[in-house]
Amino acid sequence: MHDIRALRDTPDLFEKAWAAKGRSGAAAQAIDLDLEVRTARTASESAQARRNDLSRRIGQAKAAKDEAEAARLLAEVEALKAEAAGDAEREKAAEEALRDLLASLPNLPAAGVPEGEDESGNVEVRRWGEPFSIQSPRNHADLGEALGLMDFEAAARMSGARFVVLKGRLARLERALGQFMLDIQTLEHGYTEVSPPLLVRDAAAFGTGQLPKFSEDLFRTTDDRWLIPTAEVSLTNLAREQILAAETLPLRLTALTPCFRSEAGASGRDTRGMIRQHQFYKVELVSITEPDQSDAEHERMVSCAEAVLKRLELPFRTMLLCRGDMGFSARRTYDLEVWLPSEGRYREISSCSNCGDFQARRMDARTKSAGEKGTRFVHTLNGSGLAVGRTLVAILENYQDEGGRIAIPQALQPYMGGLTHIDAAG
Repeated sequence: MHDIRALRDTPDLFEKAWAAKGRSGAAAQAIDLDLEVRTARTASESAQARRNDLSRRIGQAKAAKDEAEAARLLAEVEALKAEAAGDAEREKAAEEALRDLLASLPNLPAAGVPEGEDESGNVEVRRWGEPFSIQSPRNHADLGEALGLMDFEAAARMSGARFVVLKGRLARLERALGQFMLDIQTLEHGYTEVSPPLLVRDAAAFGTGQLPKFSEDLFRTTDDRWLIPTAEVSLTNLAREQILAAETLPLRLTALTPCFRSEAGASGRDTRGMIRQHQFYKVELVSITEPDQSDAEHERMVSCAEAVLKRLELPFRTMLLCRGDMGFSARRTYDLEVWLPSEGRYREISSCSNCGDFQARRMDARTKSAGEKGTRFVHTLNGSGLAVGRTLVAILENYQDEGGRIAIPQALQPYMGGLTHIDAAG
């Protein structure tokens, strides 16, 4: 949500940001609705003041036994009741329209976010590692199927497209990756591990910005709950409707969970393989901070995600997203993109965003320092640390040999019982 007072003070700032997201004119529409709300409220308050005055005068008339005057004043009160009811109805309708409009509008980009309409406007910040030199690299799906450890057909028979069955050492590798990532983030980077719900109510999905705009991207249950598309939803909502002691911030939380996405807008894209699936595992990072801490926390979070790729010795680059390519709730976003030899390009494996107070306003998540009377909205941040399936894809492709055998990165070997390779033996 947005601060309507800030919108009144700096409408051009909001209009520029929303126009870049295809919502030109939204700022003026919001200001008009806000004026309608305030006009109706003022009229309602004025009518109430007049009713109070008339009630006093009715009492005086009755005390003076002037029944005619009392009756006339009473009729005027009744007319004011109808007028006040109409004002209240107009105020309520305008408030609902304003609330719905503001809920549908994205966050504003932070200063320094590049201009641009799509991924072509993103800016490379840094690059780590040299792409592996592999003769005629094979796609991860071909590699997994040749090993007999990745089965898309069996998954399709039971669940449809965009699912996979992993077996044997590939299933173990997926499990190992999740544990490896959690250990790095909890033991080395100070995140607290959480096991959160995978099903949430409307209010939780609204709080992090998935609702109402992105309902088609989610899976809904028959009892009107939503399967989480990322643990960001559950972890961030731990702060909802709370006043957190400033002395306890920042809170750093992490979780390894299944994630569920309908991929409604992905028709025809990445239809084969594990890049874009309806169900996948991800280690999520969430931070809840004081407003003046969030920029530094954002840089720290990105470095925590980068550390996983460095430990696995996977080449990657870090991109600062432009205004047009950022997500709905973000004010600044870095994407980590890992090298995939079969495609000869970098692909997203992590997205780390600073949302400022955007989500906090939707969740009413606040903080207060000891001895202070007032509260302020916290800032929220989230990032992948990392997407497990895409990391598995990157390992298969970057660590393949000419015979289709997969070397296990040294950092993962303790999690694989000392195994150094995965081959057709499974």
